Amino acid sequence: MGPHPAVAAIRLAVRRVLHDVLTDLAERPASVRGGAGRGALLPAPGAGSPPLVLVACSGGADSMALASALAFEAPKLGIRAGGVTIDHGLQPGSDLRAAEVATRMAALGLDPVEAVTVRVGREGGPEAAARDARYAALDDAANRFGAAAVLLGHTRDDQAETVLLGLARGSGIRSLSGMPEVSAGPGGHGAPGRTHRYRRPFLQVDRQTARKACMVQSLPVWDDPHNIDPAYTRSRLRHEGLPALEKALGKGVVEALARTAQLSRDDADALDAWAAEAEAGVRDDDGRLECAKLYALPPAVRRRVLRRAVVAAGSPAGSLFARHIEEVDRLITGWRGQGAINLPGRVEARRQGGRLVIRQG
Repeated sequence: MGPHPAVAAIRLAVRRVLHDVLTDLAERPASVRGGAGRGALLPAPGAGSPPLVLVACSGGADSMALASALAFEAPKLGIRAGGVTIDHGLQPGSDLRAAEVATRMAALGLDPVEAVTVRVGREGGPEAAARDARYAALDDAANRFGAAAVLLGHTRDDQAETVLLGLARGSGIRSLSGMPEVSAGPGGHGAPGRTHRYRRPFLQVDRQTARKACMVQSLPVWDDPHNIDPAYTRSRLRHEGLPALEKALGKGVVEALARTAQLSRDDADALDAWAAEAEAGVRDDDGRLECAKLYALPPAVRRRVLRRAVVAAGSPAGSLFARHIEEVDRLITGWRGQGAINLPGRVEARRQGGRLVIRQG
């Protein structure tokens, strides 16, 4: 008799991702394999020690299901499997819980296993600050261990919530594309070898399947009270917003939103590629953006060129919203002699002599 259908589903999702990791390692130049820190390079499959894949595990059902599937599938493909759990220090006893999660991962056969304590700042709100601290710690662990990839337990339900949050913020098609299956982390594009670091095997798996897989395997899980705390936007959306939508529109809302994410990502990727090609043609010989040439671009492409320029000037991508780019865009499309536009990261944009000057002030 084979495994329970829920267990089979999560193992298949992980197996596919591990095959992708091996394929990427085989095709990637040796100088950038794994993006490991301290000058460490990961060997090609079959050469030297096998590659390492880490799982980021909070102890919740999604990540525990992911950890168990990784522990089962990785050895069959000649991959080492390890785990990292992050103690955000936001709740009493969080250090003890992190130590317990590390013990559970070790019991599954993961090695190395590490519990990392982080300090959560305040920039961008509590959810964004916790996310930034978490990814910084995961990046550090991946660099120290020379990991080829880090697996994250985001499910199809998480993807649907992300799409709705992007829609509510009016952030454009890139926000509607949700979380990518493969990424470098919150900043978008990373250094060579790091653009493929983070993998999300469960974006086509619903949350209930992951929980069921834990139950039939008798895996203990921890339900983070923040996930039901109405003080957090995502929690309210999960327990109030999505159920209300399903009540009004019928079942299938989560699946439809996840499908919207993929369609939006395809469109956003195509527009980003167009903008990257167009950027060189709207600069003068000194590399300055020419307003007349920018004006001639389709709005969706022009705004992407502007966003790329603002980020390149030093504005943090995570703090740059659609309203900021709209204000810069008005320097091109609605020029009435207005002054400089102040942007996150102490960046300012102003129009001078038919050119758009973007720099840190």
